[in-house]
Amino acid sequence: MSYKMETDKLRQIRDFVDDIELTIPEDELCARYEKLYTGAVNDVMREMCIVNCALPPEIHPLEKEMVCCGIAFTIRSCKDPTLTGELEHRVKMLEEIKSNHICVWNANGDDEASHWGEVMTQASMKRGAKGAIVDGGIRDTRGILNLKFPIWYKYRTSNGALSRTKMTGYQVPIQVGNCIIKPGDIIFADIDGAMVIPRKIAVEVLLRAEAIEKNEEEIKEWVSAGMSAEEIHSRGGYF
Repeated sequence: MSYKMETDKLRQIRDFVDDIELTIPEDELCARYEKLYTGAVNDVMREMCIVNCALPPEIHPLEKEMVCCGIAFTIRSCKDPTLTGELEHRVKMLEEIKSNHICVWNANGDDEASHWGEVMTQASMKRGAKGAIVDGGIRDTRGILNLKFPIWYKYRTSNGALSRTKMTGYQVPIQVGNCIIKPGDIIFADIDGAMVIPRKIAVEVLLRAEAIEKNEEEIKEWVSAGMSAEEIHSRGGYF
């Protein structure tokens, strides 16, 4: 008897990109997320039993004041010493960046090349990008700082991309650390790192996180008033 491996359900989960209309306009949704902080949003995801939402902690902001929320525009690359087709591929990718996008670059473990620099920053900003999350390297750091472009990254290097790495695709599902990120998902990042919120639950997570933040302000007032930890806990507070 022959055995056929059933992969249709997994393919639907991993390969399919949800084209979901948000009940809150994207501009408003992102602006409201940016008034929160990643810890509160992460706690909501945990309540929903989604624990793989934070990108690896070594991906950190270029400046600690940076806060950004936008729509995932995914890019992936891998080590490759050849140059043929790379610049043409990047041109096509850049032309597809739209307003509110955050470019999320999966470098597949590359620890040598820079994947983002000043010219990429300028080009993506011209097309309305809000920021970038680079699971790899950046260079031209002074130029990026001068442009005040929110970016989270792993390392800095003077090494250029050409002859070291090549793009293998964009606007496709990618994996960064334990996070699966699909085009259209919500990316939120601040001083504590970057995270992904699946598009289909983005509004629900936002509303719950706003409620949690309001509740935490009340808990802080209880602490300031001198209540004991036991009394705060009995009122539903947490630490």
